[in-house]
Amino acid sequence: MKNLCSLMLFLFLLTSCDKVADKPILPNANLIEGQWKLNEAFISAGGPQYWVDVENGEELEFYSNGTFSSNRFTECTTGTFSLEEIKLSLEYDCDEFETQSENNDGFITYDLELFSNHFILTPTSGPICIEGCSYKYQSENN
Repeated sequence: MKNLCSLMLFLFLLTSCDKVADKPILPNANLIEGQWKLNEAFISAGGPQYWVDVENGEELEFYSNGTFSSNRFTECTTGTFSLEEIKLSLEYDCDEFETQSENNDGFITYDLELFSNHFILTPTSGPICIEGCSYKYQSENN
């Protein structure tokens, strides 16, 4: 009986820890600092949304001085970022560089949901996915 109670307690603690790890963290610039790689996209083809793997996804790196680098666009790979609550704004710093993803102020904006080893970006500027879409970036810092 004692072994059964110990086993049940262990299983309870194990599943409780998993649920804590899955809860979002309030993001700040220090927590997103580092290297990240796009590895999944949450998409829809007119029906329910689902996650799909992304091969050779975009790589993003956020630096402590408020700058970032990305391989998303070959024409421009650097810029500055700001994070206010869950709103991430990227501004590429190349002259005459424009993309359809920018808002009227020249920023590419996202809602950011941060977890312990990944974050999810949901576009809020540029062409928005009609059915909704989000992108999961895995930490490359580990």
